[in-house]
Amino acid sequence: MTMERPSYKIDFDNPGSELAGEAAAALAAASIVFQDVDPDYSAEVLAAAKELYTFGDERREYYHVSIPEVQDFYKSWSGYGDELCWGALWLYRATGDDFYLTRARDHWVEFNLTEMPREFSWDYKMLGVYALFTMLDDDQLYHDTLVEGLSHFQNNFPYTPGGLVYIQYWGSNRHSASVAYIALLAAKLGIDTEVNQEWGAGQIDYMLGSTLHSFVVGYGENAPERVHHAAASCPDLPEVCDPEWALTQSGPNPQTVWGALAGGPDENDVFVDDREDYVHNEIALDYNAGYTAALAAMIELHTQE
Repeated sequence: MTMERPSYKIDFDNPGSELAGEAAAALAAASIVFQDVDPDYSAEVLAAAKELYTFGDERREYYHVSIPEVQDFYKSWSGYGDELCWGALWLYRATGDDFYLTRARDHWVEFNLTEMPREFSWDYKMLGVYALFTMLDDDQLYHDTLVEGLSHFQNNFPYTPGGLVYIQYWGSNRHSASVAYIALLAAKLGIDTEVNQEWGAGQIDYMLGSTLHSFVVGYGENAPERVHHAAASCPDLPEVCDPEWALTQSGPNPQTVWGALAGGPDENDVFVDDREDYVHNEIALDYNAGYTAALAAMIELHTQE
């Protein structure tokens, strides 16, 4: 890719609490993964997670204020309270240090995180916060809020005729998969186990083709072949990739992005495999995040039966 690809940063004078909290959560989670196999690396990323969380909490600012270029695409609609709570909870899980649990409880109250979220996504972390609190804290409040949150998505949102819960029009599969993952996690925690397991698996089954066709590149019947993805749309090297050709050519993508989850249908199950339709046929890291986690949860639940 030869176009300009600028990078941006947050720092002391231009902070961004969402980015710091989210990065702290990711690094704290990574420290758990590497704890036994590479203790030195685990300690290194955990130290960075602590530093980032402290920075995000003490130097509070919306990241789209410090980086205004993101406002038209990735503005922080939910604010930074959910990310700070998310980061504190992951640090508590990684360290067992009550300081972080206390901070998470403080964030819960300060930012009124019981308000039902409209999605579980890169922006709205609340449903994940409810799940982590339920895992880590015995207070019935958090358990009840997780139950209420899942019920909110399962019962208050419309469904497509084929059975996909329709949370948001842009990347509908992505949003359904992320909530499905939390439902499967709740099932693992013994919360409405049969209902949550069946509901979560049903959402993933829809994406795999149980109702209409597969939405997963390279898998199942009538899978998408023209997903909106720049590299996948380009021919093999050493040919130069003409962006206009890559976007508009009528054939399948020259490269297969195996396992990528396409955005998803509209509210009537309508889906056209059109490379130019980035609303319904885009692929992205956050699309596959909840979907992949849900698949792992389904495998784990299946092996326990």
